[in-house]
Amino acid sequence: MANLTINGTAHSVDLPDEVPLLWALRDGLNMTGTKFGCGVAACGACTVHIDGEAVRSCQVAIGDVWGEVTTIEGTGTPENLSVLQQAWVDHQVAQCGYCQSGQIMQAAALLAETPRPTDDDIDAAMQGNLCRCGTYPRIRAAIHDAAAKMQEA
Repeated sequence: MANLTINGTAHSVDLPDEVPLLWALRDGLNMTGTKFGCGVAACGACTVHIDGEAVRSCQVAIGDVWGEVTTIEGTGTPENLSVLQQAWVDHQVAQCGYCQSGQIMQAAALLAETPRPTDDDIDAAMQGNLCRCGTYPRIRAAIHDAAAKMQEA
């Protein structure tokens, strides 16, 4: 039995400690916003935060989780999007949408650490998150837009 705090709520999952966090979220807790992409931490689709750090949930065993987990479900709601999620909508970033939860989680970690990122900062932070649709210019524009709006607030 693993005890995890996810999006501010305590959860107990009856799974072995070596089960990846990704599968505990998706199969154990029915939080399907975090996506399975490659299973080897190469695509970024499964990105979540643990204590604010962007990590690939496919490679973190639930027994090794060291703090509070934030998933895409914890960043906003359909009725109240986060600034970053709204920028994603405004810039029409998503095409197929499969990678977008991981992209947003990676971008959120970047903006928490670097509130005014340059193109180079964005490219470096986002390089491990793959988008088969190639929306990288829109991703960069959305991150810049969100950063500016966060500075205004």
